[in-house]
Amino acid sequence: MRWFLVNILIYPFIIMSLTPADVQPLLISDNLGDRLKGVNLLRQLDPTIAFDLIQPLVTDTNERVRYAAVSQLDPLGKQDPNKALSLLRDRIQNDPETDVKAAAADVIGGLQLTEAYEDLKQLYHQTSDWLLQLSIIATLGELGEPKAIELLEDALKSDNGLVRISAVSALGELGNQEGIKLLLDLVKDEDWQVRYRLVQALGKLGGDQAQEALKILTEDSMEQVAKEAKENLA
Repeated sequence: MRWFLVNILIYPFIIMSLTPADVQPLLISDNLGDRLKGVNLLRQLDPTIAFDLIQPLVTDTNERVRYAAVSQLDPLGKQDPNKALSLLRDRIQNDPETDVKAAAADVIGGLQLTEAYEDLKQLYHQTSDWLLQLSIIATLGELGEPKAIELLEDALKSDNGLVRISAVSALGELGNQEGIKLLLDLVKDEDWQVRYRLVQALGKLGGDQAQEALKILTEDSMEQVAKEAKENLA
C-alpha cells in the first residue's frame, strides 16, 4: 500500500489521462528536471500535438533536454518530414554537443531523410570525434541513400575498428549490390570482427559473388566467423 501511495504522488500523470495542458507547463519550466519529465511525457500525447510541443525543446539551453527532444523526433518527425529535416539539419550543423549531433544523425536515418545525406557526409569529414563518425556511418544503412556507398568506402579505410565494422554492416543494410565489390576485399581482413560482420552483410546482399565469398569464409580460422558463414549459405 505504501509503494502504491508513493507512486501516486511521484507519478500522477501515469494513472490519469494526459492532456497538453498537463505537459506544457513542464516544458517551459525553469527547472531542468521538469523539462526532462515533460519531454518524456510527450510520448503519451497524440503525435501531432507532441510534435508541435517538442520543437522548441530541440534548441533548449540544456544539452540533456536537446538530446532527449532530438531523440524523440523519430517517430514524431513523421508528422512533418520537411520541418523535421530543418530541425535536424540545424542540430548537426550548429549544436555544440557531440551527443546531440549524433542523436540527430541517428534520427535522420530513422526517418530516411535522404536530403540530409550531404550534411552527414560533410560532418563526417569535418569531425575528429570517432563516436560521432560512428553514429553517422551506422545510420547510413537505414537512411537508404544509394550515394552513401561513397562515404562507406571511405569509412572502410578508417583507423578506428568500430567505424570500419559499422561501415560493413551499413553496406549490408543499404542493399546496394555495388557494395559487394567493396566487401570482397575484406575476406582476409585481419580483424575477425570485421570478417564476422562481413559474413552477415554478404548474407543480406546475396548474389553469386557473395555466395563465393561466403564459401571461403566457412573455412575461416575464427570459429564464430566460419559458423556464421555456414548458416548464411544454408
